[in-house]
Amino acid sequence: MKKTGTSKKKLPSRIGQYFVMIFVLFISVYPILWVFLSSFKKNPGGLSLPSEWVFDGYITIFTKLHIQTYFFNSFVVTIISTFISVLIVAMSAYVSARIEFRLKGIVTLMFTTTLFIPSISISFPIYQFLGKLGLKDTKTGLIFIYSGLGIAVTYFILRSYFLSIPKEMEEAAKMDGCGYAGTFFRIIVPIAKPGISTAAIMAFLNNWNEFYFASILLKSKENMTLPALLGQFTTAYSKNLNGMFSAIIVAVVPTIIIFCLLSETFVKSLTAGAVKG
Repeated sequence: MKKTGTSKKKLPSRIGQYFVMIFVLFISVYPILWVFLSSFKKNPGGLSLPSEWVFDGYITIFTKLHIQTYFFNSFVVTIISTFISVLIVAMSAYVSARIEFRLKGIVTLMFTTTLFIPSISISFPIYQFLGKLGLKDTKTGLIFIYSGLGIAVTYFILRSYFLSIPKEMEEAAKMDGCGYAGTFFRIIVPIAKPGISTAAIMAFLNNWNEFYFASILLKSKENMTLPALLGQFTTAYSKNLNGMFSAIIVAVVPTIIIFCLLSETFVKSLTAGAVKG
């Protein structure tokens, strides 16, 4: 009887939890579903199924707009910048997590302060700097910028995960003759794959969706990325709603697929990294 009474008391709280989950799911899925269905309608809008499925938008962006070129540019810039960012920050986070040195707190503070610096406040010096280097309107220049964006989040994720790894494993590696570099690449990196994967996923998503710097640094179509292209739909292609919605779907689908495939690793690494830190 007591168990029945307890279960009855928990029922309202469970209903409330399910209601919140359904509400959050609805507001998350609604915009994507709306855009997806609108991309197949002659008159975009609403969640109703199209009375007639129209593929003109997708045909236009692939044949006339050549969106595959912009997609490839985004892919190259995002992959390279994510690799550089995660590799460099991972080494920094490992040193911070395992080695005691002077000004360690200041180093961590420097990473933290990047969270409070808005992109617009550093856009002009970056624009001028890339211009002097001859990297303005190039994918190489954008890769350098993306490699430095979001490093604070990557740093704290990896540092927390490194702190959760037992020190005995590193001590055993040192006894076998491994130095700091050998211990890091041979021992720590394989163990920390979930944490590194999480940092890489977040960096990938941020770099793939980044619009501000891509819009002000890239002008030529051969170097332009997908977010920068989508910004042009508000002007040159504002009347082609099917094309705009089709381009949005093409830009969003890769991030959804990647997150769905790696969501389990993402959640596990966040949970493991939260043990210490």
